[in-house]
Amino acid sequence: MVEELILSGADIIKVGIGPGSVCTTRMKTGVGYPQLSAVIECADAAHGLQGHIISDGGCTCPGDVAKAFGAGADFVMAGGMFAGHDQCEGDLIERDGKKYKMFYGMASKTAMEKYAGGVAEYRSSEGKTVEVPYRGDVEVTVLDILGGLRSACTYIGAFKLKELPRRATFVRCTQQLNTIYS
Repeated sequence: MVEELILSGADIIKVGIGPGSVCTTRMKTGVGYPQLSAVIECADAAHGLQGHIISDGGCTCPGDVAKAFGAGADFVMAGGMFAGHDQCEGDLIERDGKKYKMFYGMASKTAMEKYAGGVAEYRSSEGKTVEVPYRGDVEVTVLDILGGLRSACTYIGAFKLKELPRRATFVRCTQQLNTIYS
């Protein structure tokens, strides 16, 4: 499908069916694809036709952003990682001494009511609305992501972000983190 879209005139293809933190597509439709695999396959198809891809969904930490670029993404969306900051839309909610901000997927009922006049009767919403802890200024999160990307490049010998896909090797594992002291 990436090839078809590029041949039809698209410059950039957004890749991701169901991996987002507020996405319910996989539960509502039974359709989805593991994000890392999707990015690898779609980037290969897009780059062969001089197109680009955006990895959309599944990033929970700076390492996930590095993996998306390493898999061949030209751009990476990280909505859940940026949710809850001062720069995000929405009011600050305070409850029991803790602060929160609303976060919702663009296929959620909340988004469709806000931007499209409601959920069309021929479809279902495929996203949820959640309250995420308030996280202050986004600068700390951005610096954490940039630091993770720089370290990833250093570890694998990439001098530029553009080199990540040529240097990255992916190995299947069953445990990403050592949780002994969690």
